[in-house]
Amino acid sequence: MKISKIILGLFFSLILSSGLMAQDSSIVKWTVSFEKVNEKEFRVLLQGDIPDQWHIYSIDSLEGLSGVTFAYSDSTLMPGKTIIETPSHLIIDPVFENRKKNVFEKNISVSQLISVANGIPSTIKLALNYELAKGSNFITEEKKIKIVISEKDSTQKAFAILKSTIDINKPLNNCGISQAAATDTKSKSLMRLFLIGFLGGLIALITPCVFPMIPLTVSFFTKKATSKKSGISHAFLYGFFIFLIYVLLSLPFHFLDSINPEFLNNISTNVYLNVFFFIVFVFFAFSFFGYYEISLPASFSTGADSKSGAGNVLGIFFMALTLALVSFSCTGPILGSLLAGSLASNGGAMQLTFGMAGFGLALALPFALFAMFPKWLHSIPKSGGWLNTVKVVLGFLELALAFKFLSNADLVKHWGLLKREIFIGIWILVGIGITLYLFGKINFIHDNPNQKISKSRKILALAVALFTLYLIPGITNTPQANLKLISGFPPPLYYSVYQKKSDCILNLHCTKDYEEGLSMAKAENKPILLDFTGYACVNCRRTEENIWSDAAVNKIMTENFIVISMYVDDKKSLPVSKQFTYKGKDGSEKDIVSYGDLWSTFETENFANNAQPLYAIINTDEVLINHPVGYTNDKNEYLQWLKCGLETFQKK
Repeated sequence: MKISKIILGLFFSLILSSGLMAQDSSIVKWTVSFEKVNEKEFRVLLQGDIPDQWHIYSIDSLEGLSGVTFAYSDSTLMPGKTIIETPSHLIIDPVFENRKKNVFEKNISVSQLISVANGIPSTIKLALNYELAKGSNFITEEKKIKIVISEKDSTQKAFAILKSTIDINKPLNNCGISQAAATDTKSKSLMRLFLIGFLGGLIALITPCVFPMIPLTVSFFTKKATSKKSGISHAFLYGFFIFLIYVLLSLPFHFLDSINPEFLNNISTNVYLNVFFFIVFVFFAFSFFGYYEISLPASFSTGADSKSGAGNVLGIFFMALTLALVSFSCTGPILGSLLAGSLASNGGAMQLTFGMAGFGLALALPFALFAMFPKWLHSIPKSGGWLNTVKVVLGFLELALAFKFLSNADLVKHWGLLKREIFIGIWILVGIGITLYLFGKINFIHDNPNQKISKSRKILALAVALFTLYLIPGITNTPQANLKLISGFPPPLYYSVYQKKSDCILNLHCTKDYEEGLSMAKAENKPILLDFTGYACVNCRRTEENIWSDAAVNKIMTENFIVISMYVDDKKSLPVSKQFTYKGKDGSEKDIVSYGDLWSTFETENFANNAQPLYAIINTDEVLINHPVGYTNDKNEYLQWLKCGLETFQKK
């Protein structure tokens, strides 16, 4: 099996497993109960009704059978040994070539003792896994089980998510702006993603897989056409289909987003998916270095190519599809960056569509323009060694981006592996690598060691060297460590190898706990700035490092506000006693297991928004002072918003 099939299969398996729950169609029907042993222990009891002619397997390590196993969503639970009270018996099993196997038939009773450190939770979620068979049909089955230990409304005991005092339609002061104007950053975000996608498409054009196709394809259309007009129309149609194909690639994500609005955001902060992206991007980087080629299965491209002669319009569509498939080894890593960047944003699947549209448009434009003006073909540079140089430089950039995904996983899980200075140090090493390569000091497989270094390559090398020098203060413990040009990409300033006064950004007066922040505000008679943020949120870091660091903004925030930073992607589990199932305003239920679950639900329920960053000012009575605002790069605008909120608070 080709490695590309494995990568694609793993990717979509991770995506689907991170947000979709299978319907209960289990063959074995289970009844669940529990019994409290003491304040620190309880026992889960399960009774399974096995249909006639079916049997569940006992453990058999020689055959790889694991038997009945439990898996809990709460990592703080400490399960003991699984006990099966029902006796097993031997059968002659056709599944294992008529060898004898220990199985359970008709019914099975299973129990497990659970220990807890911080009290018995109100609900427990577990997955019961086992193997079973009927005749020669063998399957594995997983049963999702939710055990309600206490019917008591633990929402009030743990945290009152819905605040009746917060009315986003009636703040104390609108400060001269409407709610829509304050929070509507989607259009700017979509345009930014479109431009990023367009830039990615332009980069893809100058890769060895795409660039040589431009004169070949345009010449094909102009020569085959019966007239100049038909040649141009066919080439334009070809370009349109390229654009359409890349837009269509984003459609499945709209379906997933409609199932659960938080789905894509959950994907972007999924630890396993971020680690997966890290591995894939490293893999892509070494393919760009020339150590191997990545391509989709040959059957894909040959199948599309075989249909490219079927009729005018249909044939042109399959020619465009063939180009998209055969150029995957060069466009795949760029598309992967675009996909991951879109998912890390907070505009849902529409962001991905705009990014893909920009990419497809940039890739399609040359075919249409060169068909209209064929003489322009003589002005484009010839294919040569410079294409490999572009590919290798892209390999270095993929390597740098790979560590962004590992950093996301590190931040949300609090591993402490990639502190800010280590991350920037890795980027410095990558910058040194690019500089040495462009100056011809190091070579890769497809490079000519005797190749003359062009003037343009030297200029690019000098630019990369200067940028690398710019990064060096980032590994120091000085005010210059705030590298505003790359704000949002490295970990936060407080996530440092150096000892910091607090884990608050820029040493602001902050907390990550709502109730603690409310107590602080009441004690000091200050308004509260709610900061809905995320460890993997690029725009949150940009605001903190570009806006909050401004002298005037920092002064008013430090002296007059209590900042409560709510990380919606924090995967750290809540204490068991504070975990609960929340019933939303729309009647839906959500298990509040982690701090991220708590703060993301708090944001959506009270502010009808799931984007980050989102900033809101409330008073000590938990009343909204002015309209919340989203991401902005205007310091004065943000400062005026803060001043209006403070003045309104002081007038009470």
